[in-house]
Amino acid sequence: MAQRIKVVIDDSEKSIRLPKGVKLLVRKCCHAALELEGFERDAFISVKFTTDEGIHALNKKYRGVDRPTDVLSFPAADPGEWETGPDGMVILGDIVISIDTAVRQADEYGHSLQREIAFLTVHSMLHLLGYDHVGSSLERVRMREKEEKILTELGLTRDTNYYSEEE
Repeated sequence: MAQRIKVVIDDSEKSIRLPKGVKLLVRKCCHAALELEGFERDAFISVKFTTDEGIHALNKKYRGVDRPTDVLSFPAADPGEWETGPDGMVILGDIVISIDTAVRQADEYGHSLQREIAFLTVHSMLHLLGYDHVGSSLERVRMREKEEKILTELGLTRDTNYYSEEE
């Protein structure tokens, strides 16, 4: 039986309107990160889009940091100690992306909003899989190399846009 990956995307906040194709892009990023890591189990990931105000509240509550950020990762468990849901899928955790910050960073870095959202998704997926860039510089470099490899394989270089007719 083929691997199942379920990515549930919540963009229900009234002030958020995602560009066309972003949901498909997020799903592709999750799949690509799992593939690069050789993750062969069925997996469940939750992705929520919010505003700077929404992510600020989460950042303060869960990390004690009183400011907005671009993305938060909430691993469900330590790598290898994942629990499975009733459907047999490994619950990897939750990703929360601030669309406000993603828009600003895309402009600041000179690339498309789609590429910025893809980067934030891949970055957060690697956190769910156990990577941490806060520790050693070697870990930071390894994580950045993986992020760039995935984005390049998806055709998302800094100067490309991604649009899809599917949603």
